[in-house]
Amino acid sequence: MHSAPRLKAGIFVRALIRRVAVAGAAAFVARKGAEEAGAVILNVSRLDGTCLLLNQARDGRGHLVWAQALGGWSDEARARAWLDKQVKFDPDLWIVEIEDREGRAFVDEPIV
Repeated sequence: MHSAPRLKAGIFVRALIRRVAVAGAAAFVARKGAEEAGAVILNVSRLDGTCLLLNQARDGRGHLVWAQALGGWSDEARARAWLDKQVKFDPDLWIVEIEDREGRAFVDEPIV
């Protein structure tokens, strides 16, 4: 099983924030993780009290995908509690907040 080399987390996050801005939405780093190899979680907010948490994962063939951490759209309080647990588990974690009324994640990989 061969997987593509992984982009450094910091480079990925900065590129994603630029992509979001070009599309007319807003994104910012809510938590800065390890520059080289920190995991990245996206918190996509539709600005209506709901959000979608996406974390990087690999599918059965080793390809990068984005997994819906809470099984889909959730209220922000539930999402915040989940994020707090993840930060305690992985102090190198990045959290990127994306604010987009359409709920777009701006990633190329599949969302599963």
